[in-house]
Amino acid sequence: MSLRSILRAAAPALALLALGAVTAAPAAAAGDPVRGKTLGYTCLGCHAIATYKNVYPTYSVPKLRGQHAEYLSVALKAYRSGERSHGTMHAHAVTLDDQDIDDVAAYLAGDSIPFDTVSTPAGTPPPAATAICGSCHGAVGIGNVGNIPTLTGQHADYLVYALESYRNGSRKNGLMQPFATQLKPEDIQALAEFYSKQSPSLQTVPLKEKAVRAK
Repeated sequence: MSLRSILRAAAPALALLALGAVTAAPAAAAGDPVRGKTLGYTCLGCHAIATYKNVYPTYSVPKLRGQHAEYLSVALKAYRSGERSHGTMHAHAVTLDDQDIDDVAAYLAGDSIPFDTVSTPAGTPPPAATAICGSCHGAVGIGNVGNIPTLTGQHADYLVYALESYRNGSRKNGLMQPFATQLKPEDIQALAEFYSKQSPSLQTVPLKEKAVRAK
């Protein structure tokens, strides 16, 4: 069976999962970016360097500026609980309570890239992007609710790592895992390359910036 056929067959079930995820989404993170800048200074050692890479496995550290703060909160809590496997991230996250995490997320995200229903993608979307991904990530990879990640302009090698992690179970997610397990390596690469070339793009958190204002 072709990838397109598999995705079409899986679309109704995954759409229901997506609807459930949106319906059950937590309240928007009420983070204080001013406090978050103080708490999250250690984050800049990796996330404020555009060319920084995770050592093993090797992939670019993700861009966070422009991401949904709510999603960053969800991700940090998953690292804290062990639902996401990463030694350094876990070690940092376990030192933070829920409010600390929301504050750090608000600072790192800055102004989130707004969802745009009329965005025109650059290039031809892979079959998986149009059949499944677009229902949550939009035409160019901008999450349509706060707890769904924005992908537009993200490093391709990081997106490959993330999808592989969902596929092998080192990241736990009831929506992403059944989808990712159906993807071949070439499908994952095509999706990552596509979303990495979209705009407006996520950015690396600035190492030095003007004073952060409370929202």
